[in-house]
Amino acid sequence: MLEGLRIVEMATYIAAPAAGGIMADWGAEVIKVEAPGGDPIRQFFAGTRAEDIGNPVFDLDNRGKRSIMIDIKTEDGAAAMRKLVGEADVFITNVRPSALERAGLDFDTLHKEHPSLIFASVTGYGLEGPERDRPGMDMAAFWARSGMAHLFQRKGYAPLPMRVAVGDHTTALALVSGILGAVIERQKTGEGRLVEASLLRTGIYCLGSDMAIQQRLGRVASTRERNIAPDPMTNIYQTQDEKWLVLLNRQGKGGGDWDKLVELLEIPADKLADEKFVTKRDRMKNNGDTIALLDAGFQSFTMEEVSKRLDAADIIWSPVKSTYEVVEDAQAHAAGAFTEMPMPDGSMSATIASPVNFHGADNDPKGPSPEPGQHGREILASLGYTEEELDRMQEAGALK
Repeated sequence: MLEGLRIVEMATYIAAPAAGGIMADWGAEVIKVEAPGGDPIRQFFAGTRAEDIGNPVFDLDNRGKRSIMIDIKTEDGAAAMRKLVGEADVFITNVRPSALERAGLDFDTLHKEHPSLIFASVTGYGLEGPERDRPGMDMAAFWARSGMAHLFQRKGYAPLPMRVAVGDHTTALALVSGILGAVIERQKTGEGRLVEASLLRTGIYCLGSDMAIQQRLGRVASTRERNIAPDPMTNIYQTQDEKWLVLLNRQGKGGGDWDKLVELLEIPADKLADEKFVTKRDRMKNNGDTIALLDAGFQSFTMEEVSKRLDAADIIWSPVKSTYEVVEDAQAHAAGAFTEMPMPDGSMSATIASPVNFHGADNDPKGPSPEPGQHGREILASLGYTEEELDRMQEAGALK
């Protein structure tokens, strides 16, 4: 879909490179600009027992790109960078605003020289305000600062850490959306614009339903332990064989799926006659007793048994699966969540698919992730650099 769109990406770690990685899967040409030493995320497994497996974390967000390693602190390197950006449709970066300004690679400078260029920025906290240069990875800006870590925190327990790059990949989706909106606008006006996504803003948007309640009411319900969940019908339960499932109640003023649930769990009628369980309001008021009643019901069946009953009753639920189980999940494969990427030796390696399937189009990985600076000479040669100029730049350290 994006064939013919040229993207220059000068970014490290995950959020911004993930946006470039998605667009590379969709057919865009993505040139990854790395500083001497390479993107630090290349070292994700360095010094660990897993080092010999390669780097699937780097591969996920950088497959199908070409890499050039230049030192923009040198005169020749900075000139090559400006020329490279000048030939691009989109410039993606997560370099901090003040550093971009010092290098003459900020939006205002580039927009004057290349008014059709789309400038896509990822920061921790946004391009404006006193904290615009604060470094912010996703567990800090997306998870902790947004209020998300606090809402997931259970009373009496420390806040939970976030898993690797959840906020980064969510922010990447936001940035891709913004870039494509700007591409459509440029088709009509010929003008590029600054597109900005921040980990903080994305985190707040992801928490938007709770945050909207906070704004309107001045407070929001806390996350409670499962044995005192406000709505027993929206909770987590364990089966006889010690497997967990998530149960969700349909919205509405009625009792939702209560009648169907107690029937399939074979809860005795004499227990249901208790006034604690008559109406939805009663059940929520006596949530601890209601949950104990459902606990006993679920623990009378194995996961296999109860899953068939829940499906037959058309109740919304899901097993709680481990990552091992998800990788083996037939439905996840049918949904296109997994794919393969080409490796440098010509083999194929299992990987995660980008999150959207364009039916009938090739949206799989287009190639392996590049070695640091692997394509530097051919990229600059395509801009008109001669072999002698490239040799001189390499000798001077401007091109690695």
